[in-house]
Amino acid sequence: MEVSLSQNALACLHHRVTVPAYDRRRLAPGILHIGLGNFHRSHMAMYLERLFERGEAYDWGIVGAGVMPADVRMRRRLQKQDWLSTIVDLEPGAISARVVGSMVDFAPVDAGAIIKALSDQRIRIVSLTITEGGYFLEPATGRFDADHPRILADAAAPTRPTTVFGMIVRALADRRAKGHPPFTVLCCDNLPGNGDVTRRSVVGMAELIDPDLAGWITREVAFPNSMVDCITPRTTHRERALVRRRFGIEDAAPVVCEPVRQWIVEERFSAGRPPLERVGVQFVDDVSRYETMKLRILNAGHACIAYVAALLGHRYVHDAMADPDIRRWLLALQHREIIPALSVIDDVAYPSYLESVVARFGNAEICDTVARLCANGSTRQPKFILPAIRDALTLGLPIQGLALELALWCHYCRVAGEASQVPVISDPLALRLKAGARKAVRDPQVFLTIREVFHELADTPRLSAAFAGWLTLIEAQGVRAAIRGYVDQGAQSSSNRQTS
Repeated sequence: MEVSLSQNALACLHHRVTVPAYDRRRLAPGILHIGLGNFHRSHMAMYLERLFERGEAYDWGIVGAGVMPADVRMRRRLQKQDWLSTIVDLEPGAISARVVGSMVDFAPVDAGAIIKALSDQRIRIVSLTITEGGYFLEPATGRFDADHPRILADAAAPTRPTTVFGMIVRALADRRAKGHPPFTVLCCDNLPGNGDVTRRSVVGMAELIDPDLAGWITREVAFPNSMVDCITPRTTHRERALVRRRFGIEDAAPVVCEPVRQWIVEERFSAGRPPLERVGVQFVDDVSRYETMKLRILNAGHACIAYVAALLGHRYVHDAMADPDIRRWLLALQHREIIPALSVIDDVAYPSYLESVVARFGNAEICDTVARLCANGSTRQPKFILPAIRDALTLGLPIQGLALELALWCHYCRVAGEASQVPVISDPLALRLKAGARKAVRDPQVFLTIREVFHELADTPRLSAAFAGWLTLIEAQGVRAAIRGYVDQGAQSSSNRQTS
């Protein structure tokens, strides 16, 4: 019989389920997290749960907050179960469940209530997972878009903000006026230089309202960069049924995720931090090399397999990794073109990290979908693939495989939705991408001239020539022949080196 999740029901849960062993009544707010979805609960909330289990840092409980319609629904679900969440680690052959109690409240989805919660002196860290599109960045430059209508509206009415950044600035202004110390703003979104991006958005908002306040924020508020990692799929009907069937828990918002977590954070905080290093978080002076490693090997790795997997009819990521041609293609591209461009990290062996990533991709328990990896290519490619191309060009390294990845994306954009096994394009630029991909059959350069994606790379002869060659091969011989051709090129080169 299933048990509806609540504080009072914890004693009734199956013995296989780990429940909080500490007294949750002793927790006090210390962190306010905006955008409380699956990733936050599988990641930050789990690290804090482990810290509380040690009997430490009870003054760092989590308060949720959000400004989107989904946050209203999430608050309603979690409130009914006393802010508890079931987190299921999908370890092959050893699936486990833990009820996490590190959350103590969730501010009403209302600007006034959120600002009041942000102004609470007990809140010393404000963390964010609001997705890449939530930072009001100009697509072409990555700078804060001070002319966005919602930003201008907040600047015109700073006491009635509707955006996350308007609310943060308002709360910081209140703290400053009362002589209270500011909080740290800690971004946990998967963005390069995520702390720097967040600082630009907060300070940019403040400059429109009060330049003097903007100067104070620049001097006093810390925005550490961080690298976050835990593959966490969406919760669907399947995941809720799994938690109910396997662990006897009726949870309206469970989370399933891989059993691997990594969190590396720059040691810069305005008002202290919990001792998370005791539960596996790594604090460093500069996170950039670790961040680049993850973006190029894990995130770019996802991008490299996404479109070829979709084109070859694979629905799940683990199925794609069981395809020998896709696996060899991913490994060849990483070893030949991506890893050689990475800066050395003393305590990291890149081949070992790649091996662990490939194993994670192959975890069949996660059931991560290829369609998810294919979505939003116009934002993912500029973050994960195009920077690798720029680095390779600068360093004089080969770009044949990276150009093939772009050709596979282009071909996917042309045929997506037309063949039953290839999912439709889910992308804000879907119509533009499809039109460019169709024209690219006759003139490959057309696809690269989608400036909002490729920018100056459209004018790079080496890339244009390689891209055109692969696109022609794909059209003539098919996707599998193209990736096999790339793998075989490397094998032939290696053989030639040995004979010479």
